[in-house]
Amino acid sequence: MTSPAEYTQLRAQLDTLTTEAFRPELAEIDRLSTLEIARTMNGEDTTVPAAVAARLPEIAAAIDATAERMARGGRLLYAGAGTAGRLGVLDASECPPTFNTDPSQVVGLIAGGPAAMAAAVEGAEDSAELAAADLDALGLTADDTVVGISASGRTPYAVGAVEHARTACGALTVGLSCNAGSALAAAAEHGIEVVVGPELLTGSTRLKAGTAQKLVLNMLSTITMIRLGKTYGNLMVDVRASNEKLRARSRRIVALATGARDAEIEAALAATDGEVKNAILVVLTGVDGPTAARLLAGSHGHLRAALRTALDPAAPQDG
Repeated sequence: MTSPAEYTQLRAQLDTLTTEAFRPELAEIDRLSTLEIARTMNGEDTTVPAAVAARLPEIAAAIDATAERMARGGRLLYAGAGTAGRLGVLDASECPPTFNTDPSQVVGLIAGGPAAMAAAVEGAEDSAELAAADLDALGLTADDTVVGISASGRTPYAVGAVEHARTACGALTVGLSCNAGSALAAAAEHGIEVVVGPELLTGSTRLKAGTAQKLVLNMLSTITMIRLGKTYGNLMVDVRASNEKLRARSRRIVALATGARDAEIEAALAATDGEVKNAILVVLTGVDGPTAARLLAGSHGHLRAALRTALDPAAPQDG
């Protein structure tokens, strides 16, 4: 149970946060028409990309460091509470179908566990010890990257995850917050503070702060996967065809990458067990399915490198 003194201290902390600031000019927003509120809200949202743009150097540095670790077999682990935790879980869950990653390669941890995706779990976000236990349960290693996510930058679960990751095994750490001078950024090797300003609704950080976090997480996962060879140009060549829409997309990707006719595409996909990247290699170089698999294994999954090797066996096998 939180004591009155602890409540006073917490309130004093919140009073210093930009994301919690009250905006008197919006004090009568509920008296506006629905269209006027929508215009106001939309205007607020347009400021978010600029706030993210101001942090691109820090974001790029974090991505390069993450990709280096993941190339050695490390994982990308998100840790957050509430909206921030849900955004991490969402981003992680999209990686297997988009990039054919193993579900254990990109993982989202939310304070309170899966039940917290739909409802708040009391006290979970206030426990740094819970974050450490959740990471230990995954068998944290020095090659992993832990991204703490917290709009306030003070959430004990997110800060605790980053601190534990650094001290327990020297994992790479990233702290993503929406307040300057945050404890989370200070605790992480790579601090990313996207300051979006006070919210339309006081303290409702699922709004601009949530949008900013989603944009940054999109970059972290997507560009890391590009660096790992999960794409060919802007094509998702590692897409996992788990349903009819994705099977159709697989064929379209092979067509866009090669310009081949439908019959040749079908034959190539059949020869490679439906693997898009392998099928492109078969079409563009004329190798058979097993050779395509061997070339891609030798290039660590980078299609451009495999193509160079197939067309010029003396070429170095790198990304």
